[in-house]
Amino acid sequence: MAVDIQPACLGLYCGKTLLFKNGSTEIYGECGVCPRGQRTNAQKYCEPCTESPELYDWLYLGFMAMLPLVLHWFFIEWYSGKKSSSALFQHITALFECTVAALITLLVSDPVGVLYIRSCRVLMLSDWYTMLYNPSPDYVTTVHCTHEAVYPLYTIVFIYYAFCLVLMMLLRPLLVKKIACGLGKSDRFKSIYAALYFFPILTVLQAVGGGLLYYAFPYIILVLSLVTLAVYMSASEIENCYDLLVRKKRLIVLFSHWLLHAYGIISISRVDKLEQDLPLLALVPTPALFYLFTAKFTEPSRILSEGANGH
Repeated sequence: MAVDIQPACLGLYCGKTLLFKNGSTEIYGECGVCPRGQRTNAQKYCEPCTESPELYDWLYLGFMAMLPLVLHWFFIEWYSGKKSSSALFQHITALFECTVAALITLLVSDPVGVLYIRSCRVLMLSDWYTMLYNPSPDYVTTVHCTHEAVYPLYTIVFIYYAFCLVLMMLLRPLLVKKIACGLGKSDRFKSIYAALYFFPILTVLQAVGGGLLYYAFPYIILVLSLVTLAVYMSASEIENCYDLLVRKKRLIVLFSHWLLHAYGIISISRVDKLEQDLPLLALVPTPALFYLFTAKFTEPSRILSEGANGH
């Protein structure tokens, strides 16, 4: 095979794009940025991303997809109040919006029209921040080689958030106006207003910290799910199994946190060795059981009452 010989590329992410191929002859362009959907290989040639995402990649995308849904549910519950009967319908609508947004995002991603994406393998943290590795051969001129080396894990999250926002603006105001009769006019749309704040925050978080989140999200899930479960059980004055079983809502919250625990454990273990990693899921109920066994020593109801009285 005849290959056009040119000087080697500088920098981690600069590569040569294939310009012409005729049989065994390949002609490559000058060293520069790779087109979208390609990344450099070890020989500094741009190669198309043709691999399937790994399980860990899907778990990361699932985490980023869950963030707006969990925030939707939190603010819906926060602003609905105990007198409102519309919270359940808003929860279902938020789940519908995020599910449809995820499906549309997969359908419009390459390859278009199927619930499947092709991707490039994440090799190191710097793959997420290629803009920081543009070389300057003469310390004056910068060769700009910024591209999505982790295609499409970086940009697909932005596309998903955009569809979530569009669907929310199309569906939620009509639903809230129809069924949120238990709330005042100024309170009906507060959960929607909250989303208009947290979507830009999530976008900036992905833009700046996407690579850090990719490696840290399993531990973030575990820590936050443990903290929020403890806060919820103490705020609800749950001190024994009877207090937990007396309301269905408490069981739903408990099982939701158990699912998050399991999600975090699977993400950390990556289920590389199935027979060794699956027994770790037996640890999922441990935090709740530990809380119930030790609640009688801390008496969260007494602490809450003293805090309310200013002691």
